[in-house]
Amino acid sequence: MDARELLAWNMRRLRVERGLSQEKLALDSTVDRTYVSRIERRIENPSIAIVEKLALTFGVPIAQMFAEPGRSDTAPQPLRAGRKPRG
Repeated sequence: MDARELLAWNMRRLRVERGLSQEKLALDSTVDRTYVSRIERRIENPSIAIVEKLALTFGVPIAQMFAEPGRSDTAPQPLRAGRKPRG
């Protein structure tokens, strides 16, 4: 995997583990939601400052954003689509 693939893999893994939507991650990290989506789809090549913001939001060392998945790790499944009901 190249760096963008690793970043995309780990972003989605961390986001799904924490139950965060792309919108919530974007809001908490002050990164535009469409940019978060484009990073996860490996379209963008974010600056180290953006990666650092995301790592701080997840509460992980920046190196974890580039961690290699294990041989038995499967791709993180997307969260259920749609907005959560209020209340």
